[in-house]
Amino acid sequence: MDANTVLAATLSPHQQERDAATEQLTQLLSSNPAAYLANLSQTLASDQAPSHIRNAAGLAIKNAVSARDAARQDDYAARWKSLDPHTRDTVKHDALATLAASDRGARNVSGQVVAAVAAVELPAGMWPGLVGQLLQLANPSDNPNLRQATLQTIGYICEAIKPEILAAQSNEILTAVVQGVRKEEPSHDVQLAAINALYNSLEFVRENFSREGERNYIMQVVCEATQSPSSDVQVSAFACLVRIMHLYYDYMKFYMERALFGLTVLGMKHADENVALQAVEFWSTVCDEEIELALEAEEAAEYSEAPERESSHFARVALPEVLPVLLQLLTKQDEDATDDEWNVSMAAGTCLALLAQCVGDGIVAPIIPFVEANIKSADWRHREAAVMAFGSILDGPEEKILAPLVTQALPTLIEMMADSSLHVRDTTAWTLGRVSDVLVKTIDLDAHLGPMVGALVSGLHQSSRIVSNCCWSIMNLAEQLGDSGADSCALSAFYDGIVSALLHLAETANNESNSRTSAYEALSTLAAHAPNDCLPVVSKLVIAVLDRSEALLNMQSQLVGADDRNNYNEMQVNICSVLTSIVRRLGREIQPLAHRIMELLLRLISTAGKQSPILEDAFLAVGAVTAALDSDFHPFLPAFLPYLSQALAAYDEYQLCSIAVGLIGDVCRALGDASLPYCQGFMEGLLAALQSNVLHRSVKPPILSCFGDIALAVGPAFEPFLHTSMTVLKQAGIMRADPNNYDLVDYVNTLREGILEAYTGIVGGLKTGGKADLLLPYIADVFTFLHLTLTDQDRSEAILRSAIGLLGDLAEAFPNGQLKEPLSSPWVGDLLKAGRTKLGGSETKKVAKWAREMVRRATQ
Repeated sequence: MDANTVLAATLSPHQQERDAATEQLTQLLSSNPAAYLANLSQTLASDQAPSHIRNAAGLAIKNAVSARDAARQDDYAARWKSLDPHTRDTVKHDALATLAASDRGARNVSGQVVAAVAAVELPAGMWPGLVGQLLQLANPSDNPNLRQATLQTIGYICEAIKPEILAAQSNEILTAVVQGVRKEEPSHDVQLAAINALYNSLEFVRENFSREGERNYIMQVVCEATQSPSSDVQVSAFACLVRIMHLYYDYMKFYMERALFGLTVLGMKHADENVALQAVEFWSTVCDEEIELALEAEEAAEYSEAPERESSHFARVALPEVLPVLLQLLTKQDEDATDDEWNVSMAAGTCLALLAQCVGDGIVAPIIPFVEANIKSADWRHREAAVMAFGSILDGPEEKILAPLVTQALPTLIEMMADSSLHVRDTTAWTLGRVSDVLVKTIDLDAHLGPMVGALVSGLHQSSRIVSNCCWSIMNLAEQLGDSGADSCALSAFYDGIVSALLHLAETANNESNSRTSAYEALSTLAAHAPNDCLPVVSKLVIAVLDRSEALLNMQSQLVGADDRNNYNEMQVNICSVLTSIVRRLGREIQPLAHRIMELLLRLISTAGKQSPILEDAFLAVGAVTAALDSDFHPFLPAFLPYLSQALAAYDEYQLCSIAVGLIGDVCRALGDASLPYCQGFMEGLLAALQSNVLHRSVKPPILSCFGDIALAVGPAFEPFLHTSMTVLKQAGIMRADPNNYDLVDYVNTLREGILEAYTGIVGGLKTGGKADLLLPYIADVFTFLHLTLTDQDRSEAILRSAIGLLGDLAEAFPNGQLKEPLSSPWVGDLLKAGRTKLGGSETKKVAKWAREMVRRATQ
């Protein structure tokens, strides 16, 4: 392979040439990975190769070793480890050697290659001398380029590898990195690489940070770096302080008093926006931490305990210095900023909202003068800043303090929905959304609701930026004032007008700023919360969306290009979502339209491609119809069943598969014992999915839970599936999690919830049918699992409640002393006691009280 020629072709301006070259590289990697990587490595290390070719070679090596997708990463790692040692050593040697290259791009990409290989080898105990080699290269030398590249590589490695793997070498890494951060470092490039590496290493130097002397030195060099002549170094130094505050809040009081207050306030005033952004982020992080500490303190107080960590109330102490700067930054809007751009004005608004949650009532008095002084300003920036400041503080202070201010401000805000400035109108719509979200009780329904709704509906005809906030405000009003269980609500008089305006908006040709999607979301919310006197409006809405979806289906053959297809998919997804909300709200009243709805949904499913985004939402809509029609769904099942089976077998589309699992449960609940003819197929499909190596593990707990749904539906007819089900549940119940692996702990808890739901359904189904004795051979396994849920330190309250409920069900199913021995075990009493004490909430206490009575009866 002539690597230079093929790599050059991957950078061609011609799409066809690029695709052909990329395909050639893919085939070469697949057929002979050792030769492929050795060839690329030679190109990366060659000083004669052009810079862009060396860069492409390095990226190709990195992409052959690492992937963002976890499953592919495992495959790539296995492929790398299977290579002969000579090839691996060659690639690693060339990448390390290239760190000293004169070509900056080659140095950078070689660092990425080293980090990608390290992420595979270090956790496996391979390449033990790597960190030592890098630290030796990073020592002060007369080659600042090599030091910069090496420190940058260390940073990449720290970012890519779990902290515990590098913790043993934290001292050496920290020494090299901090040495590069010092203000005495003559090269700004080296200093920048060092401080970025420090940022990525902060998590695994926890032990170093616990030692006062080392902590003081780290804080000193980082604080000094915030004053560097290089603004890039300043930005990274402030980013480091943000991360330090997040990871080590408890150590920060000394440094806040002596340096950080002043440094960060000055940083927020910096002329370089990137520096100011990080300084604002510092205070946002302070607020985040103190909001979390306040929640922990509340939780501890509920149990009359002292919190494990104390808040230092930095935000409250610094409020007089920080708040004026934030208010000033609010007036630094970028008139041409797009929705996805981040600037100091947006950052200041976010920080202000967090500050309000953190300090509560104390923020109101100093904010109001700013609002009053600027709300009528001739400068739109000051008007918009005033509205943003007011909207930002609505969540945090007591409602009784804010209520009179909102009542006073609402007429002005409603009037400002017609402001001459687009930015002011946009922020005003957002502020009205905040009012309707967190302070809806402060709205005078007689005086202000009508004008407010009128202003929001008027906003639906304006810029797409304003439309999204108006839709959000309408959704909040529907959720807060609507009431699906009432005959009428405060919003009833406006329902027809709002729905008509949203339908008109939903028919627009484009979806700029997601305005059309926002309209459909608002329609879904209005339908879900509609009171009884608005059901005629909902009935008209369902006809309108059915007409729209059918018209789009009939136009499918006219779609040209990816944009048309994406537009079609987006609209059908939104319509399915609206249909789901309508069907759930109308319940059995949807029956006259059921045939038309199911015909539409089946057409959507049959014409959608395998990976179409429409499928998931169409299946969810079918689930809503199933729940609404109950046993009357039976006539639609034969036509739907083939699609359900296909979705259940779509292991690579795990979310669709998960929805299919839920639909099987819906069908069984709806049809009851009439679902028996389909149970053999359901169980075979579910068991096949459980055995799949491709299916995402998150789908497996719902599959186990579905066993319980089927058992509960068919009762004693579940007997043919009992042994297989109980065997699978026993195997799944053995799984334990490393307490330090939080993702696995969460998964095991979810798995156990699924197992408990399965056992509960099986016990309930057999008990109701008088066949509880069939369970006796499996009782020991069930109690072993229940004992595990009690003794495992990581159990959740949901697991505790479900385990206690299952104990009660078992005791109720065997009232004649057959389970006297296992139910008399000391741990059973402990489990029931745990549910009745502070470990359980009100619902858990209720279940525990009932279960205790069942156990008492069964053991007498």
